[in-house]
Amino acid sequence: MINTICVIGAGTMGSGIAQTAAQHGFYTVLFDINVKVLENAKAAVEKSLQFLVDKEKITATEKQQVFERIRFVTDLNDCLADIIIEAIVEKVEAKVAIFNQLAEINHAEVIFATNTSSLSVSAIQSGVQQPQRVVGMHFFNPAQVMKLVEVVKGEQTTDAVAQTVYGLCLQMKKTPVMCKDAPGFIVNRVARHYYLEAMKLVEQGIATIENVDAVLEASGFKMGPFRLMDLIGNDVNLAVSQSLYDACNKAERFKPSAIQVDKVAKGELGKKTKKGFYQY
Repeated sequence: MINTICVIGAGTMGSGIAQTAAQHGFYTVLFDINVKVLENAKAAVEKSLQFLVDKEKITATEKQQVFERIRFVTDLNDCLADIIIEAIVEKVEAKVAIFNQLAEINHAEVIFATNTSSLSVSAIQSGVQQPQRVVGMHFFNPAQVMKLVEVVKGEQTTDAVAQTVYGLCLQMKKTPVMCKDAPGFIVNRVARHYYLEAMKLVEQGIATIENVDAVLEASGFKMGPFRLMDLIGNDVNLAVSQSLYDACNKAERFKPSAIQVDKVAKGELGKKTKKGFYQY
């Protein structure tokens, strides 16, 4: 039985996951070592909930109740829960380190879920105490809106842990899809070319950024690839491409785009830096 959810990392994804958990009745702890990031997360959740009030999706009272279910903390010792979902930097070593720190203060049955979008769940769990309780729980941005969650079984993940997380997704009114650990899982493996082929069109002078986005949005996609990369963050999106490229023996079809490499080098990461493929 899961009653308390702890989210590690209060960036855009982490705050969205925390809001989702609290909206569906779970007592939620949102941790970040950076006080400013935590303050921004608090403001973002408040703004998101107020939007729902303005749209008459929830009442002002419900907004307050949801907000009160989230505890914003900077002390890792406060991170006690039935399941811990990490949404930190995309580095295996960092994820292993935070899980092992948390293992010291939580009981052995606590589920450790990684929100990684492309790293190997098996590689992460191999360095963690009680690796059988580590599972992938890949949300999509913005987590409080997007329904899909990939539940990823690593080589050592037990069926019981995977099923518990699958059930938790249903409780959070998400649409879970179970899959085995593999490069890119399902979505990023398939969607990678939505971004890479779009950037090739621009690199080759076939179309402009604006034209590519306009055509694909007119075709039914909610967001064009360039707008979506700016929302996700060019650094995050590039890291996924690089991860898949490396994991698939540098297959040409997954080779990162020079355009995006340049954007990241310049610090033009998208909405979070006010400039990416577009100006914000």
